[in-house]
Amino acid sequence: MNVRLPAEWEPQDGVLLAWPHEKTDWASILPLVEPVFLQLAATISRYEQVLIVTTDPAPLAVKLENFGATMAAITLVQVPFDDTWCRDFGPITVLADGLPRLQDFAFNGWGNKFYAEQDNAVTPHLQQKNIFSAPVDGHSLVLEGGSIESDGNGTLLTTSQCLLNPNRNPYRNREQIEGELRDTLGCRRILWLDHGHLLGDDTDAHIDTLARFAPNDTILYVACHDPADEHYPALKRMAEELSTFRSEAGLPYRLLPLPWPAARFDDDGQRLPATYANFLIINGAVLVPTYDDPQDDAALATVGEAFPGREITGIDCSAVILQHGSLHCLTMQLPQGVLP
Repeated sequence: MNVRLPAEWEPQDGVLLAWPHEKTDWASILPLVEPVFLQLAATISRYEQVLIVTTDPAPLAVKLENFGATMAAITLVQVPFDDTWCRDFGPITVLADGLPRLQDFAFNGWGNKFYAEQDNAVTPHLQQKNIFSAPVDGHSLVLEGGSIESDGNGTLLTTSQCLLNPNRNPYRNREQIEGELRDTLGCRRILWLDHGHLLGDDTDAHIDTLARFAPNDTILYVACHDPADEHYPALKRMAEELSTFRSEAGLPYRLLPLPWPAARFDDDGQRLPATYANFLIINGAVLVPTYDDPQDDAALATVGEAFPGREITGIDCSAVILQHGSLHCLTMQLPQGVLP
């Protein structure tokens, strides 16, 4: 069987979202964050389907309609879940002999940092409700969608800080993990970043906060040019690593540095992981997290340079980073053929 993990910019049926509620970590700031989810869902619904898991569908449908979402593109499914980070507990879709198959990896709350039993069961619940038109394969390997990037042609980009962390798969070494990634995702090459992280990030350096593939052997990456910033040494080493990577054809990647937003902190003085790398690619558009920062426009322009012909839209994620994630972390794309 020929297995391939498609790139995010390939055709999609829709995007999976989980709606915040009073039993999630969003409870104390629901009035602040729900408008971000409404804007996100409404924007995506202009381009493709939005599959939303929620604990209370009826009032949510009213909110979405009042906000102006394209309701014909919205599907609400009542499913229990712990939190809203669909990127990490949602299914990862591969194409097996050209047909989609959903890979349901284990999710342990980013190394047992958070309760995640219900999150881990979301994909099986959706399968039981016949939401997917593609089959689902379950795996014991702990793997989060935010920890891997695919170019669609067999190359995977990831970080050793996350995938090799003993809090994920303590009884598997690097060779074993690489073997499972090849078997389940069809990747032929794995590029490992050993440097780079964001303070306030609970994921142990997910790649989607740091560096992202784009078409034509392009990598966008966060770049810090301020030697006084505590991120500077690690991100400088990460940039140097990226410059040594080669495409499958043996050529250097086209590297596009993303701007560095001003430091953001929560009420306790903890630095928040604001990153422009956490963008979401959908049919015909790219949604980019913004932070009411002077660098927002430059970030939109850089992403637009990597994705010519697509509409580039900013989504203010200032409230989202209060829970230490951003736009891409909240979503999981469902490639073409996954939904009926």
